[in-house]
Amino acid sequence: MELGLLAKLSGTLANAATVLLGTLLGLLLRGRLPERMGRIMVQGVGLTTLFIGLSMAGALGRAQGGAVDGVVLGLLALVFGGLLGEGLRLEEGLEALGERLKRAVRGGGSFTEGFVAASLLFCVGPMTLVGSLQNGLTGDPRLLLLKATLDGLSAIALTASFGVGVGASVLVILLYQGGVALLAGVLAQALPNPAQDPRVLLVTGVGGLMILGIGINLLGLGRVRVASFLPALLLAPILFALAEALS
Repeated sequence: MELGLLAKLSGTLANAATVLLGTLLGLLLRGRLPERMGRIMVQGVGLTTLFIGLSMAGALGRAQGGAVDGVVLGLLALVFGGLLGEGLRLEEGLEALGERLKRAVRGGGSFTEGFVAASLLFCVGPMTLVGSLQNGLTGDPRLLLLKATLDGLSAIALTASFGVGVGASVLVILLYQGGVALLAGVLAQALPNPAQDPRVLLVTGVGGLMILGIGINLLGLGRVRVASFLPALLLAPILFALAEALS
C-alpha cells in the first residue's frame, strides 16, 4: 500500500514543531533568566553536544574502505572537504544567508550563529538519515520523534543564548529531512541496511567530528569554522568508493 505524503513526513513535521516550540519557550525565558542561568543552559547543551559528537565519531572505527581504515578516510574527507569549503567560502555564505533571514524577520541578537549552529546540530547525524529513511519507507516516525524531543530541548537552551535565529533552522529541517523521507524509496535501493552501511558510518563519523566543533563553539573553547567542513559529508562516500576500487 502506497504511503501518503503526511505519513512519510510525520516525523519531520513533528521535529519542526518541537524546534519551533523550543524556540518560543527559549524566547520567553530569554528575558527572564539571569545571564548566568542562560549561560549554564548553553554549557549543558554544549557538553551534551560534545558527547553526541564523540559517540557519532566512533562510527569511523567501524567503517573500512578496502584496505583503508575508516579513521583515515574520515581525516581525508575532513581535510579536503574543509579546503573545498574554505575555497567556496561556505562559512561566509551561511552567515550571509543568516543575515538576510535576520533582516526579513527583524531578528535580534546572534541570529546567524543560532541559525548555523542549530541547522548543523539538528540535521547532521545518524538519526536524521536513518529516521527519515524509516519514516519515508514504512511511515514509522519513532526514531524521528526521539530526535524531535532532543532537538526541542536543545532549541530552548540555544534560543536563550542566540535568539530567534534557532527557529529559522526549521527551514533546513523541512528541506533536508523531508527530502530524504520523500526520496527514501530511491535511496533504499542503494542503502539496503543504512544503519550498518560503511558509507553511512563514514558520513556519521565525519558528522560527529563536525558536531564536536559545534560543542567547542558553544562552550567558548575556540572558534571552529564548522560550515566549511560541510563538503566532507559528500566526500566521505566518494573516498570510500575510491578506496574500494583501488583495493
